[in-house]
Amino acid sequence: MPQKVRIALDAMGGDVGASVVIPGAAISLTRHPDSEFLLFGDRALIDAQLAKYPALKAASRVIHTDVAVSMHDKPSQALRRGRKTSSMWLAIDSVKRGEADVAVSAGNTGALMAMARFCLRTLQGIDRPAIAAVWPTMRGDSVVLDLGATIGGDAHHLMALAVMGSAMASVLFNLERPTVGLLNIGAEEIKGHEEIREAAEQLRAMNLPQLEYVGFVEGDGIGKGTADVIVSEGFSGNIALKATEGAARQISDFLRAEISKSWMARIGYLFARGAFKALRDKLDPSKSNGGVLLGLNGVVVKSHGGTDAEGFAYAVDVGYETVRNDLLAKINRILNRDGGALAKAPAAQEAVS
Repeated sequence: MPQKVRIALDAMGGDVGASVVIPGAAISLTRHPDSEFLLFGDRALIDAQLAKYPALKAASRVIHTDVAVSMHDKPSQALRRGRKTSSMWLAIDSVKRGEADVAVSAGNTGALMAMARFCLRTLQGIDRPAIAAVWPTMRGDSVVLDLGATIGGDAHHLMALAVMGSAMASVLFNLERPTVGLLNIGAEEIKGHEEIREAAEQLRAMNLPQLEYVGFVEGDGIGKGTADVIVSEGFSGNIALKATEGAARQISDFLRAEISKSWMARIGYLFARGAFKALRDKLDPSKSNGGVLLGLNGVVVKSHGGTDAEGFAYAVDVGYETVRNDLLAKINRILNRDGGALAKAPAAQEAVS
């Protein structure tokens, strides 16, 4: 276990780049002072931000590049134009070269997945990496994947997601045999696409030792905490994620509007503001920011592109905790228990942005 956790940041990634990445890193450093940073991007922009955060400046090294991957670039374009020169590529490559323990980027999802897959390669038995995140629920936390790394997938791909997700849940939640459910439009066995029904049949038939398959889970079952791991192909998973985040913001806006309508409501808020703060914290999407790209020979974390500094700090925290918990090595050991479950899947389609 390294004395310091070395975190490579794509300082040009996201909607606004360094003006969020650097303050976010500074916030994370206060929580994890045993971190050090490699900052890839335009030195002038980075230095202007670092001047505001002396502690972060002392814990950082800046590697200059003025090449940034656009949020609108297609993965193939990003690979051609930004390979070996962009801030995103250099951050990922630093993990491959052993100079960093984890790379974090708020940049283009498709480009990040394509570059990470090309640079780091996938684990044995895995053709299609996935974005996995910890999702707060009524029963605690669950691991949900895939949240948008690739679109579609056959039964073998869904099984691979189930095995990787259960490995992550075993490590994070200290579970002997995590429960796993497949996200579907209904709980009945006859519902859903053929690929989902076939994956369900295989998971039941194989009765894998590292997970307990509990059946189909409808959309509302994610928040209920119906299973420790919820598996979905990336298209549906990304929609579920964005819909949940939108609903959280909508509820917060509704509460704020109702509280401001009358003096009685304002007085009520004063008596219950502790409960309202707790609710606001639970509904804050930024506090669940940061998805781990599972299935790679290295640790890469994806942050939302439009997050604020606090949200990016949580993504950096995810990277830190992933390294400190030695998550990659532990997942590898768990995956190796049953490599036969991870049959090769078809080549991935373009990632969801």
